[in-house]
Amino acid sequence: MKKIYFFALLFLSTYFVNAQRSVKIGYIDTEYILENLPEYSQVSQRLEEKASGWKKEIDDRSRKIQQKKDALNSERILLTDEMIIEIEEEISLDEQELSEYQQKRFGPRGDLIIQKQQLVQPIQDQIFNAIKELAKSRNYDFIFDKSSDIVMLYSDKRFDVSDQILRTISRANNRKKIDSRKDKREIENESLIDGPTLINEVENNDRKNDEDEKSNQPRKKLTVKELLEQKKQKNSNKRKVKD
Repeated sequence: MKKIYFFALLFLSTYFVNAQRSVKIGYIDTEYILENLPEYSQVSQRLEEKASGWKKEIDDRSRKIQQKKDALNSERILLTDEMIIEIEEEISLDEQELSEYQQKRFGPRGDLIIQKQQLVQPIQDQIFNAIKELAKSRNYDFIFDKSSDIVMLYSDKRFDVSDQILRTISRANNRKKIDSRKDKREIENESLIDGPTLINEVENNDRKNDEDEKSNQPRKKLTVKELLEQKKQKNSNKRKVKD
């Protein structure tokens, strides 16, 4: 029913908008985008490693329960009724605890689902922001998700903007990496440039200290680290003035 309302609303919106201008529509395939994002591959690998550890623990506990059952069956004729009941209750308790553990890890509200949502959410936000950026820059009226519940009976490949979304995300990530590398290079360059300058400043500072001592005016002696921080602050102020 929700789909019917959605398409009815889409039809009416398209009809009224089309009266003014042509409607631009595109679609994406979220599964395809996620499969081609390195960040998602890393997240999937981390989740698989955790899930494998949990599955191993479940298998070990299940094996121990089965061993208890086998031991009970083989020794049943040697045990009293009270002992049999006690062992059966212990096995039943172990099975109940194992079932609860399985639900805790792999249930609808289990750790796997929760952690996947937490890890994938930032990637989904990236995709959504890329869609908004593309829609605004290319004047799209509607962008649908081929992987969602909306049934697409036919879709022409030329309206698929998944690769454009991937390029937008890639450019954004590259900008972040470039900014990070640029900051690192600036720090390294400042260190290289300030090397000889810093030595001169240290010598000048020492001479000033000697002169002040002779004039009986004590002056604080700056360390090399303090001089370097002072130099960086001056350079930062100069850049702000230029901007």
